[in-house]
Amino acid sequence: MTNEITFEDFLKVDIRIGTIIEVNDFPKAKKPAYQLTIDFGSLGIKKSSAQITDLYTKKELLNKQVSVIVNFKSRQIANFISECLVLGVYNTDGNVVLLQASKNIKNGEQVS
Repeated sequence: MTNEITFEDFLKVDIRIGTIIEVNDFPKAKKPAYQLTIDFGSLGIKKSSAQITDLYTKKELLNKQVSVIVNFKSRQIANFISECLVLGVYNTDGNVVLLQASKNIKNGEQVS
């Protein structure tokens, strides 16, 4: 069992829907990854590094909506600053499957 959190703890995590508008290879990353640029509507544009190269091509990711923690502390990965955390789940093969809405959502909408 994982550690329990309170509802107040959950409220601290700002999960939003964004659309990937740019995808680049990230050759300097230790593990294969992409550099993503994500549009959050009125919240602006943020960048993220994501180790999702096993299941997704750059073409598949372009214009895909994803769930993202936008108030995650920025982190430097090689020569890149990742400003948010794209959410996913490891499948049985150890590859990340992205979490996304089942219908199109306005960029920047908060997950609750």
